Amino acid sequence: MKIKNKKLKPIPKFKTEDEEREFWSKEDSSKYIDWSAAQRVVFPNLKYSTESISIRMPSSILDRIKAMANERDVPYQSLIKMILADRVEEEMAKYKKRSNA
Repeated sequence: MKIKNKKLKPIPKFKTEDEEREFWSKEDSSKYIDWSAAQRVVFPNLKYSTESISIRMPSSILDRIKAMANERDVPYQSLIKMILADRVEEEMAKYKKRSNA
């Protein structure tokens, strides 16, 4: 449902990103932005931000992962990320099913 001629509030000027973050965490953005005019944007070259972690695992599991990665001709750390991403999606799907039941 579109609201025509809706009077929007002006967006304030912010001194810092923290100040802006605080503002938007409490305000309803539809009072400041006409979302009916929004368009979907795709960023095809956007890279995931990554964070370096350290994880201990049995060497037997790491050896099996390295062998699997070698068979697929991918770096073993990339294979670990793919396996984890798939498993996280599975777990999230299970969680959504349980919470919707």
